[in-house]
Order: sequence, then structure tokens, then C-alpha cells
Amino acid sequence: MAMAWIWTGMVVLSVVCGFTNGTIGAVGNAATEGAAAAVELCLNMAGVMCLWSGIMAVMKASGLSDGLSRLFRPVLSRLLPRASRDSETLAALSGNVSANLLGLGNAATPLGIRAARYMARGCDGRASDELCMLVVLNTASIQLLPTTIASGRAAAGSATPFDILPAVWLTSAIALAVGISAAKLFARLGRR
Repeated sequence: MAMAWIWTGMVVLSVVCGFTNGTIGAVGNAATEGAAAAVELCLNMAGVMCLWSGIMAVMKASGLSDGLSRLFRPVLSRLLPRASRDSETLAALSGNVSANLLGLGNAATPLGIRAARYMARGCDGRASDELCMLVVLNTASIQLLPTTIASGRAAAGSATPFDILPAVWLTSAIALAVGISAAKLFARLGRR
């Protein structure tokens, strides 16, 4: 709700400034051009998202996503010991981590929500330490292939949209390490 107020305020402020400065025509043109550019960007990104969502479906059908899930189980069982006891929760967690590794935030979100619902059972409306850790893992995930960012760069005209890989790997690894450390620290402080 707060974002709706912020965006509304920005639009109203733009219109008021346009009237005050006598550039209301430029404000209207900028709004029209911005809307057209947003639609074009969405269409360009939709193609890439469809491609990677299809790849995820093929991975699931071929059993490769199950293999990735088995690969992540030891790590996830150390980070989320209670959640990893339930096979449905662990499958959703593993799928979420796999999709995030491939940079498919839109595909990872439903799996993360499913895992959060499983983990929230019995929490009595209060987020557990493991549920907070899930949010950290989902937010600060390591991205091997940042497909969403690369598709945005390609849509904006980048000739080499994946040349950002080393920077993405480094920053996402640092963000994940800091996030996990902070979640563990706050969990310990919360118990005291």
C-alpha cells in the first residue's frame, strides 16, 4: 500500500511541476514513451522467461531437478534441520534453491511460498528462525545464471548480456554469506 502512495505522489508531483514550468506536454510525452518502453521490455523479458521456465519443466520431467534436490539436501539439512525432515518441504526448498541458482526468481517464488507454508505450520503466526533463514536464502541466493538480469540487459540492447557473470557470482556469494551469518546471529540473540 505504501508503494501505491509513493507512486501516486510522484505522478502528482510530476504533473504539478509540469504545469508550473510550462512543460506539461513533455510530461505527457515522457509518460507515453515510458509506458511504451515498459511494454516492450515486458515482451522481451517474457520470451526469455518462457524459455527458462520451459527448461525448468524439462529438468523436472527428466529428473534433473530431483538430482539437484539430492545435491542440495546435505546443505539444506544443516541450514534448516527441522524443515528438512519433511520430504515435501525439502522438495520445495530444493526446487527454490535450484531455480534461484538459475536466476529464475519468477519460477523460484511459488516454490519458496510453498516451502514457507509448509514451514509455517505450527508456528502460531510467528516466524521461526528457519522461516527467517528461508527468506534469507531466497533473497540473497547465489545466481549461477542470472537469466532475468541478462534478459533485461539484452532487451536494453546489450551485445554481451552475460558479461556480468563474475560480478554477480562474487556479490551473490558475499550477500548469501552475510545473510546466513546475520540470520544465525539474530537467531542466537533472540534465544537469550
